[in-house]
Amino acid sequence: MSKTTQRIIACNGIHINIAEQGEGPLVLLVHGFPESWYSWRRQIDDLAAAGFHVVAPDMRGYGKSDAPQAADQYTILHLVGDMVGILDALDAPDAVIVGHDWGASVAWQAALTRPDRFRAVAALSVPFRPRSKTLPTSLMPRTENAQFYQLYFQEPGPAEAELGRDPRSTIRNMLFGASGDGAAAARAAAAAGGPAPNLGMVPKGGGFLQGPGAPATLPAWITEADIDFYGQEFERSGFRGALNYYRNIDRNWEITGALSGLQVSVPALYVAGDRDFIVGFPGTEQLLANMKAVVPGLRGIKMLPGCGHWTQQERPSEVSAALIEFIRTLPSRS
Repeated sequence: MSKTTQRIIACNGIHINIAEQGEGPLVLLVHGFPESWYSWRRQIDDLAAAGFHVVAPDMRGYGKSDAPQAADQYTILHLVGDMVGILDALDAPDAVIVGHDWGASVAWQAALTRPDRFRAVAALSVPFRPRSKTLPTSLMPRTENAQFYQLYFQEPGPAEAELGRDPRSTIRNMLFGASGDGAAAARAAAAAGGPAPNLGMVPKGGGFLQGPGAPATLPAWITEADIDFYGQEFERSGFRGALNYYRNIDRNWEITGALSGLQVSVPALYVAGDRDFIVGFPGTEQLLANMKAVVPGLRGIKMLPGCGHWTQQERPSEVSAALIEFIRTLPSRS
């Protein structure tokens, strides 16, 4: 079997690094925050072995891809445009798009707006959310003493400084904290009289990184070498580009009014862990129960017991198997 290679392509007015392997129908893997193409390392091997041409970019602002400084260069239209640009650079008429976290939001919007280029979508962690009736940040929780983490990310500066102080430690603690193992540890600590797990709330005057952090021995699904890779990537790129995604949440709402009411018409799959903090957000259970009304091509919802937020890394074999099964059931391309 071929090995994963990387190269830089010109795409949508910037340069994007892609990792790729295999031959056959194109599958585009889109990562989330704060990751890189590397979060798909196991799926790249599995999907390539199953007969697909697999491409996983470093999203703009990440890794070896360009990272424009201005926040207005990270709207959802820029991000979907990058995905179309990748297909154009590869001379690919279409692809199955798979996304996790922010990448899932990009994948949903790509499938919604360009079903001619993205013939199917699989989303990990983040379900499809119809456009809200008001600015998204106005709906985010805040109290006298704390605010939702995405509100904390809005102001340029503080989050970059906090996360960038020690990128390796930041990634190590985030990967453990939002994992199924981290969720179980937090619940056990709460049961023993410690603080209750908080669903993404940042205390006023405090920071995003809270709690005791990752243990000395990491869970089996992540290694210190993996943490080294992520840490080195963010040492080079910093966190500004990654955080700029959040600074366009309201702007994305403003510029997508014409899309209100559209449905995701292509075949779709949703996969998540039952310990994922995203699944625990208020209203998500109802959203999943009614998702087929706005995603009529939904083929299934797969919940992974004991899995947290880092779906494809915590449960690589199960995610790969679900993706391969889903893609193989798709209609043949014309």
